[in-house]
Amino acid sequence: MSDGPTRAEPRDAVPVRHPLRWVAVAVLAVLASMLVNTVLTNENLRWDVVGEYLFAPPVLNGLRNTLVLTVLAMAIGLVGGVVLAVMRLSPNPVLSSVAAVYLWVFRGTPLIAQLLFWNFLSALYPQLSLGIPFGPEFVVFDTNVLISPFAACLLGLGLNEAAYMAEIVRGGIGSVGRGQTEAADALGMTRAQTLRRVVLPQAMRVIIPPTGNETIGMLKTTSLVVVVGYFELLTSVQRIYSANFQVIPLLIVAAAWYLALTSLLTLGQRSIERRFGRGVPGSVTGTEGPMLLRTARKLTGRNSGGAA
Repeated sequence: MSDGPTRAEPRDAVPVRHPLRWVAVAVLAVLASMLVNTVLTNENLRWDVVGEYLFAPPVLNGLRNTLVLTVLAMAIGLVGGVVLAVMRLSPNPVLSSVAAVYLWVFRGTPLIAQLLFWNFLSALYPQLSLGIPFGPEFVVFDTNVLISPFAACLLGLGLNEAAYMAEIVRGGIGSVGRGQTEAADALGMTRAQTLRRVVLPQAMRVIIPPTGNETIGMLKTTSLVVVVGYFELLTSVQRIYSANFQVIPLLIVAAAWYLALTSLLTLGQRSIERRFGRGVPGSVTGTEGPMLLRTARKLTGRNSGGAA
């Protein structure tokens, strides 16, 4: 009779081979080399024209306007989105209904139509005034002066973005467990304090990724303001190639700037995601992973060679 169960003989593990992966790599390498070859040898791309206009003053002026529009429109969208999300989640049926109608209108109509509406608002209201409802007017504004093309762009982009940000913020708030708000209620916090100090800080890790995507999308969506005659990056290159007929090189200039800016925004988004993802399972990066693994092994009595 044996003293105990017999141990199985160790076997060498044979890695699974994937020949199709190498075939896919070879095909991609050929396609990449063809792409590089045509980019370097096609004279119609006119890289000399691209270099000439990449830092041209009109292009940089349009780039500056694009950045200003992106920052201000996203600021309006973020603030409006938080307000609308809170209204949408409010137990007050009036506030919730008003927010629902806002989302229905601004998400259900094209952005270009909204930009044109704000730009031609003077056709509907030649004058805008502040005063007592159905009473005297204290201040009267000329709508054409008040709603400039820049203001129309901000209103169109910002108010439209607020509708989408409201759903993002609402989803982030909904991801926070109900026990968190119950604990805040037990501590005597008001609804506003609970939202500001408990719910929103935890919801940020869910809100940040789609907000970064919306910011990148906003950067490119600013090109739609050409319909109201505002001068931004794409409009600037359009005006240049309408004069010298170098369409493709000028479009490459615009694409290069858009790619550079979206790359910077992507890096910033990832940095913010790491910051708000600290302490959340699945978001450990850098040197924290090995350190936490060693700590877990010590606590469970295990080491790299097996059971202690």
